[in-house]
Amino acid sequence: MQTKKRPKFLDVHILAAALPIPGKVSILHRISGVALFAMLPILLALLSGSLSSGEAFEYYKSWADNALVKLILIGVLWAFCHHLFAGIRFLLLDAHIGLELQAARQSARIVLIAGVVVALILGVALW
Repeated sequence: MQTKKRPKFLDVHILAAALPIPGKVSILHRISGVALFAMLPILLALLSGSLSSGEAFEYYKSWADNALVKLILIGVLWAFCHHLFAGIRFLLLDAHIGLELQAARQSARIVLIAGVVVALILGVALW
């Protein structure tokens, strides 16, 4: 009787690096969705506070002028852009558009590039 082989420890970083581009887009879509969900209460509190009065708006505006806060907000902006573009890509895949290997890889590249480019353009415009 032969014993079963025990599973090997799989390093997540190595597995993530070995994934094809569509797999990376899928994982980033999930991560960006979780990040947006986690940031939603904070963003709603900031919006609510900034709309309460003119003085509160100026306070939040001066607080948001901090470089670290701006970088965090640009990160949230990237998460939104990536989640939006990847979501559109997945809807098209669900409609059986772009299922071929080359088309799926190309659309994944477009999602990765477009998310970063749009977030940087909007982030620099808001900086």
